[in-house]
Amino acid sequence: MFRHKGSDWFKMLNKLKTINKEYNFFNVISEDIEKQEKSSNGKLKGLFVSIKDCICVKDMESRAGSRILEGYKPVFNATVIQRLIDEGAIIIGKTSQDEFGFGSFSVNTYNIPKNPFDKERTCGGSSGGSAGVTRKLSELKIKHVSIAESTGGSIACPAAFCGVYGFTPTYGVVSRYGLIDYANSLDKIGVMADNLSDLKKVFDVIKEYDPMDSTSLNKELNNDNSIKKVAVIKESLNVNPEIKELILKTVKDKFGSYDLISLPLVEKYAIPVYYILAMAESSTNLAKYCGMRYGSSLELKGNFDEYFTEVRTKFFEVESKRRIILGTFARMAGYRDAFYIKAAKVRNLIIQEYKKAFEKYDLLISPTMPVIAPKFSEIKKLTPLENYMMDILTVGPNLAGLPHISCNAGFVKKMPVGIMYIANHLNDYKLMNEKLK
Repeated sequence: MFRHKGSDWFKMLNKLKTINKEYNFFNVISEDIEKQEKSSNGKLKGLFVSIKDCICVKDMESRAGSRILEGYKPVFNATVIQRLIDEGAIIIGKTSQDEFGFGSFSVNTYNIPKNPFDKERTCGGSSGGSAGVTRKLSELKIKHVSIAESTGGSIACPAAFCGVYGFTPTYGVVSRYGLIDYANSLDKIGVMADNLSDLKKVFDVIKEYDPMDSTSLNKELNNDNSIKKVAVIKESLNVNPEIKELILKTVKDKFGSYDLISLPLVEKYAIPVYYILAMAESSTNLAKYCGMRYGSSLELKGNFDEYFTEVRTKFFEVESKRRIILGTFARMAGYRDAFYIKAAKVRNLIIQEYKKAFEKYDLLISPTMPVIAPKFSEIKKLTPLENYMMDILTVGPNLAGLPHISCNAGFVKKMPVGIMYIANHLNDYKLMNEKLK
């Protein structure tokens, strides 16, 4: 149980509002914390939980960081939310994110969160608000976890930039029912926390098979969390020398010895494969936001194409428009075989490359991100391709649906550096081993 003193709800509400004015971690802050606290009972009794904006919470605006879903209040809870509530968790609000998860820096949205270590820097993306508030509430000694979502690194990246634990489970282990989709074959709901114990308690509540989700796995996790042999991914060390040195020192300190392993297919093809597949799926998922049945609308005028174009031009961010256009191109007749189908085949080869590595090793290790959290002024100078390349270390395990966790390895230039541990499918509990603290 997570015990709090009387009237903590009032203090919590005021602290959240004060923090939010300074850092923009939340799109919505719950006003019924007191009511929830009074009825809280179960394994997570009294635990404060923030929720990424793309996960539906009943009667709480859930817009996935997008203007096109402004005012949308779901009439149901996502499966993960209902499981949390049933075990006594207290939902404190919806956290800021890149629109529909499109980005590595949480700048492709109307509400940009600021890094808790340096307000001139990004929290990372797309779950930036979740990572930022997890760090800030940890500093205030408030028991809290955040439920986030990852498509290509959206949990690991901000966890690294904000110095917290960011866990992404095996694809299908946590129900996606009630998640506002980015890319169906890639999206995974996970957990951010300031300690592994709370992270595990929450994961144990939200995992399990869900018949409401067609991608949900009806398989048991491997309960053996022992770690006997680890390897560092050789290609991942082509980063800032200070980051490389810190990562290798951390591995040496925790495990004593390690091997270097090469994953050439991941290095060469993970980024193009990921962006072809993710953009194609996202262009399909976002087609429903046309101002007719779903999302924001305008005055009906002109023909359908004109109206459709006007609504999407007005309410989508620039990055969303870019991904819709590129994704639509990749799945068009005449290009589908050349791009989408070929990318899907290479994805399978990437999975097999990981599987071969796990025949010998319990964990594969790399830096989480190639840089420390950049300043907003630096992000503005990046080209779209340079933005996409920031995901070079995180898209591999996400493509393969492998469980992974980002932990804080230390600091470079007073900013946190993440170290990422990757386990084989259904070996999620190895990522909660005490050695990783």
